[in-house]
This record gives sequence, structure tokens and C-alpha cells, in this order.
Amino acid sequence: MKKILITGATDGIGLKTAKVLAAPGHTLLIHGRNPAKLERAVQDVAALTGAGPIEPHLADLARISEVEALAESVKARHGTLDVLINNAGVYKTPDPVTQDGLDVRFVVNTIAPYLLTQRLLLAMRPSGRVVNVTSAAQAPVNLEALAGRVRLDDMAAYAQSKLGLVMWSRVIALKRIKGPIVTAVNPGSLLASKMVRDGFGVAGSDLGIGADILARAALSDEFAHASGKYFDNDIGQFAPLHADARDVRKCDRLAEAIEKILS
Repeated sequence: MKKILITGATDGIGLKTAKVLAAPGHTLLIHGRNPAKLERAVQDVAALTGAGPIEPHLADLARISEVEALAESVKARHGTLDVLINNAGVYKTPDPVTQDGLDVRFVVNTIAPYLLTQRLLLAMRPSGRVVNVTSAAQAPVNLEALAGRVRLDDMAAYAQSKLGLVMWSRVIALKRIKGPIVTAVNPGSLLASKMVRDGFGVAGSDLGIGADILARAALSDEFAHASGKYFDNDIGQFAPLHADARDVRKCDRLAEAIEKILS
């Protein structure tokens, strides 16, 4: 059985994925930022037939200190981790500026998962997997916006943050030949998540579409050689990376910019 950490797992695709992965008896580390929602999610998943140990982890990924604390908590409790699914994401929010003056879309969608991954890599086995949940919406990253010096509208910030996620996935994949596997997955466009309802005003498609591919990315043999690749579930297959994600220099500059923000 595997130890699997899923961020943003109190609703939407994250919660649905946790339910899919619970039935075989894996140990699930469910992350959320709202205590009440986290408790409900843990209870719902634990109640499923065949569920293994389910453990709550509370953290606000918009706060760098809490990302650090989350990583330390996971390592302290478990020592090793098999799968990290960086699912937590933000699209539209009434207050997009964090206490550090950064855009919350970049912090939660790009910077926090980068930091969490870096902190947990040494705790992961070579056969482990990091699954980064991205989107079909991807746009070239303005490093000034990443650093909080330029303000963007909702879609621009979201699309840039999601390409940033793909780009640093590529950086880590190229540097870690012996694993763990680091891959980016678009679970499907306009699925029935709270983000889609609040951001686009539509009901969305079956969340199971996204949960299924994330579970496959976490465990199935079809992703055994997927490091550095991008899976687009809108077309149901691996797809070419965005031009900027194929540009190693641009990817390295992005990773360097994130490291500068974190320093």
C-alpha cells in the first residue's frame, strides 16, 4: 500500500480523487485549509468500504510558513512518501493579494507546490510520483507578476500560474533522472468543481473524469515513464508541452525566480 498526500482535498477533484484512492486501502494524507471542511472530508473518505488510514493535514498554502510546516509534519509523521498530488488551486478570489504582497494564484498554484515538492523529494522513493494538476489554460509567465510587482486579471494570473507549474515540473524532472517521476496533468476542462462554478458560472462535467486520471497518474504503469511530460485529459493522452515549457532556459529562469521569492 502507498502513502499518498493530496493537497486541496476537501472538495472538488481533490476529494473525489481521495475517494477513488481510498478503496484499495492506501494511507491518505488529506490536506485542506478549512478545519471544518477538512474534518468532514476525512470522515467521508474514512467511511468508504475498504478505506485505509486517513489523516488530516491543515495548512493555508497561501502562507509560505504553513507550506514549510506541512512538509515537516508529513516527514515527521511518516518518514517516507510514495505519491504527492499537488491539486490545490485558486482561480478567482475577492482578495488576490497575499500578506507578502504576492498574487495568491501564483502562490497557491505555482510557488507552494514547488516548495512542498522540494521539501518532500528526499522523503520520496525513486519509484515515487509527483502529480501536478495543471490546466488547459496556460500562458507565458510574466516573472514580474510572479514576484507580485505586476497585477493581472483572474484568467491571466491563473493561466500563467498553471504554465509555471508545468515549467518547474520540467526542471525537477530533468534534474532527477532516477526519480521520483514528476508529471503535469490537465484533469479535464470545466469539471464540476467549486472553482468552475464560482469562476465560470457553469455546473461543469463529471468530477470522476478528473479523479480517474489523477489516480492513474499516481499509480498506473502508463505513467511509469512520464517524468517531465504533460497529459491532457481533454484529449485523453500525453500532449506536446507549451513552447515555454520546452525551453529549458525559460524553465530554469522561472525556477530561479521562485527560489528568489522563497529566499
